[in-house]
Amino acid sequence: MRLAVVGGGSTYTPELIDGFARLRDTLPVRELVLIDPAEDRLELVAGLARRIFAKQGHEATVTATSDLDAGIEGADAVLLQLRVGGQAARQRDETWPLECDCVGQETTGAGGLAKALRTVPVVLDIAERVRRTNPDAWIIDFTNPVGIVTRALLRAGHKAVGLCNMAITLQRKFAKLLDVAPAEIHLDHVGLNHLTWELGVRLGGPGGVDVLPRLLEEHADGFALELRMPRQVLETLGVFPSYYLRYYYAHDETVRELHTKPSRAEEVAAMERELLEMYGDPALQEKPALLGRRGGAYYSEAAVALAAALLGTADADEPSGGRALGEGRTGGAPNVQVVNLRNDGTLPFLPDDAVIEAPAEVGPQGLVPLAAPAVDPLQAGLITHVSAYEDLALDAALHGGRERVFKALLAHPLIGQYDLADGLTDRLLAHNREHLAWA
Repeated sequence: MRLAVVGGGSTYTPELIDGFARLRDTLPVRELVLIDPAEDRLELVAGLARRIFAKQGHEATVTATSDLDAGIEGADAVLLQLRVGGQAARQRDETWPLECDCVGQETTGAGGLAKALRTVPVVLDIAERVRRTNPDAWIIDFTNPVGIVTRALLRAGHKAVGLCNMAITLQRKFAKLLDVAPAEIHLDHVGLNHLTWELGVRLGGPGGVDVLPRLLEEHADGFALELRMPRQVLETLGVFPSYYLRYYYAHDETVRELHTKPSRAEEVAAMERELLEMYGDPALQEKPALLGRRGGAYYSEAAVALAAALLGTADADEPSGGRALGEGRTGGAPNVQVVNLRNDGTLPFLPDDAVIEAPAEVGPQGLVPLAAPAVDPLQAGLITHVSAYEDLALDAALHGGRERVFKALLAHPLIGQYDLADGLTDRLLAHNREHLAWA
């Protein structure tokens, strides 16, 4: 099996390599191709990847190339984890919205729109090359904003699915609190990428007992601290919101905090410099502990499980490291994973072509979302609002134009005022002209 990783020079990549090495019975990779235009960092990452495989006795070869067409040729699956403009663009996304007292964040709000505008055309170009070279290959997108990027890929007819590590991280968290194996936990995970709620936490599968009320009662203080929301809010909601919901539920408070501290981009850039120095050490043969602070926890397990299910290797006996979301099958049980895919009636208040993040049965023939639980108007209203924004954001990314950018910003629930949208549009264009051909 040949896998290609576009953005293979990312400091995330050793996390992915570690998963490939540990879970080789689930996903028998024989050749891994790391593709990245930044050849200097690509060689550092590829060198560490080879050492990780060697230490764990994995026989796969690792190829590093800056030639996209050569790298994707013959790949069974192509993973996308690229960042157009690098950390410098992220730094801008996180700072210029603050000039208008709006959240500066790389995946939502005005900064998230800027990232989408830069990213969608590049991803679609890559996908077209994959389709020309090997049309049967699956495209697995981990590139943010995942929901908008996946919608672009699916609308263009590509064989694609979006992936986020949020659900598997929560699955592992709840399993630890309940002292059960992760495979025993099924999440009633509802929403859009980076706009999700756990409406239930079920033991034993989709029809299992919902233990979320028990978790909220026993761990409310810890959850409130982790999510940085008042305990009373969690008790009132009666569900477990993703931490991204704080941008919506406490927008003004969050903006005040962002004004007083370094951006996340600055923190990540410093970590990346340190990580790349580590990766260059020939004595390093495993992913360093610092990588855990970089983000992307359990990304490798989620990516391996998804690729294995799509490529038909997930029927192996119990894989190394135990089962998580969709890792292997027992007793013929469906391979269920939380992914980003077409709505197709799952949430009846959204159009069929909206992209949702939800549990789905995954296999070589594709993905089928599970029936969703009833969604309270409190969640459904915000999901509908943000999904409409994403549709306008994709229109702006595909066709360009200041007016389309303005409309997308005006539609976003974190903005929603014409004077803010107008000022943010000017700033977005000023900071991204080098990446927007139409600007």
